[in-house]
Amino acid sequence: MANEAYEALRNQAAEAWQQVEKPPRTLIRVPMATCTLAAGADETLAALRAAVDERGLDADVGITGETGLCWLEPVVEVRQPDGSVILYENVTADKVDKLLGDVIGGGVCNDLAFAVAAGPDVDAVQRLEDFDFWAMQERRLIARCGVIDPENIDHYIASGGYGGFVNAAEMDPEALIKMVEESTLRGRSGSNFPTGTKWNFLRGKEREPKYLICNADEGDPGAFVNRIMMECDPHAILEGMLIAAHATGATFGFIYLREEYPLAIERMERAVEQARERGLLGENVLGSGVTLELTVWKGAGSYVCGEESGLLASLDDARGMPRIRPPFPADSGVFGQPTNVNNVESYADVTLMLQKGIEFYQSVGTAANSGTKIFSFSGHIQRVGVVELPFGFALRDLYHAIDPAPWGERRTLKAVQSGAALAGILPAHIALKLPLEPEAFREHGVILGGGGIVFIDDTACIVDLNVMFSWFLEDESCGRCTSCHGGTQRMSEIFRRIARGEGRQDDYGKMDILAQTLQYSNCVHGSASPTIMSRSAEFFREELDEHINNRRCPAQVCRDLIRYEITGASDALAEAAAICPVEAFVQEEEAWSIDQARCIKCNACKDVAPDDVQIVDIAAGVVVPAAATP
Repeated sequence: MANEAYEALRNQAAEAWQQVEKPPRTLIRVPMATCTLAAGADETLAALRAAVDERGLDADVGITGETGLCWLEPVVEVRQPDGSVILYENVTADKVDKLLGDVIGGGVCNDLAFAVAAGPDVDAVQRLEDFDFWAMQERRLIARCGVIDPENIDHYIASGGYGGFVNAAEMDPEALIKMVEESTLRGRSGSNFPTGTKWNFLRGKEREPKYLICNADEGDPGAFVNRIMMECDPHAILEGMLIAAHATGATFGFIYLREEYPLAIERMERAVEQARERGLLGENVLGSGVTLELTVWKGAGSYVCGEESGLLASLDDARGMPRIRPPFPADSGVFGQPTNVNNVESYADVTLMLQKGIEFYQSVGTAANSGTKIFSFSGHIQRVGVVELPFGFALRDLYHAIDPAPWGERRTLKAVQSGAALAGILPAHIALKLPLEPEAFREHGVILGGGGIVFIDDTACIVDLNVMFSWFLEDESCGRCTSCHGGTQRMSEIFRRIARGEGRQDDYGKMDILAQTLQYSNCVHGSASPTIMSRSAEFFREELDEHINNRRCPAQVCRDLIRYEITGASDALAEAAAICPVEAFVQEEEAWSIDQARCIKCNACKDVAPDDVQIVDIAAGVVVPAAATP
């Protein structure tokens, strides 16, 4: 029954997809996602549509999700009836006329062309599969990202979407759970708890109704892995939840999404509505006997709601505070009912597994971690974006692909932070030797986390980073545990004091006491909070000592340890003075100086006049007295 109903949907969808795969005339598509919008893709799309309409051009204009090539946005894809597909880079609205003038009728705009994605070679234009950033990937979970229109369910179905659910519906639930257990699939948010084990817990509960939760509360600074999936392939997540419903007997579900992701919310809500219209949600889906109702739930943005019991408290309309366990969610979750919580990527992995088969899923990765992982990366690199790599891939190889300039021509890579605020930080010489696998990072006292990786060069200060993250952890503590709430405050105070040049050697002992005390916190927010502090004290002791003993910031970042001085006399100084927000520039007889009492060290002047403004260590000429502990 499910097969017959699904084939009817597949045939209908194939007709819609045919218009993309073999367009009758030039088809121009613009990736629309949060990072592309930030680059002006909405303006590019509007300019394309206006130009095509006003000039009566023989072309159609549509959208896709993003490809992960964030540093090249706005990207524009041009498909021709002959099957050729070319990607164009940095196509801002002012370049639309140039692009259209060349591509309508089958031509190529060589000045903007980035890569040939399909069709014959083009002189002086690389093929996408030969581009190092693309060639290293194993694009499975994000294979549809940048290919289908995420707002069109037919595109998803035509590519095999919801076929995984049909395959799952033909399996016994126990056999399905066993397959997921044997796949080695574990939580992709950093917890690494086996997905199949979680499902088995819920399957064994007799009380009904049972609930499924998709934890889409991605809040780690530097992580945008889940956002990519929700904005670019939302139905892959819904299908994974349908499969989980068959395995566990759950009939209701929530997709818990932070309100800071407006486009992801819009896409997920539209996907739920479309799936319901096609009979892919609701009672007796495709005649399979599986029933699942889904709701997209907007959270208020609390960081601790990324922890599953904090998320469940928020769903219960209570304050987002992690609960003391037991009971565990499988016994008493949302509304006190048996509940299972999985991450966005975990559900998408299940979809892939059931669409392509367990052998395909396990054909890459390692013995401990089959399959792939999506990573987002940012920081001091040339290419900010998203990739999908098999577990075990060398971090060094990833780094060289996203920051390809020869070493020595740019600043030196200092550190790598994986998994954001709770994960810790490693010096580059250690991090770049590691494979991308949870166990390898855990050996060094940090975690791989949910996939957000930040690369940090020597223009950044480790103390300053700790000031920022300790404040973040203090601010985001729910306040339930005295150890967490008070401990993160003390961390913040210590690093703010060190950044002011008032640190002491016994601060290391205080850090050790805090790290031990925070282990008694109720949830991982408290217990993992000291990770970055402890790893900084272990691996970057020399830099901390420079702040404490010599009251110097080697990176010249900590504002209380530096001052700005005029060392040049070019015309750029007048421009620097004009943009100074506190009017700290003083001119006397055509000579400029900086009023140190006014200067807030915002660095705006140095950005404008880098050859005329110098940053000077205060310790070189001024003794800063130590102050009492706050």
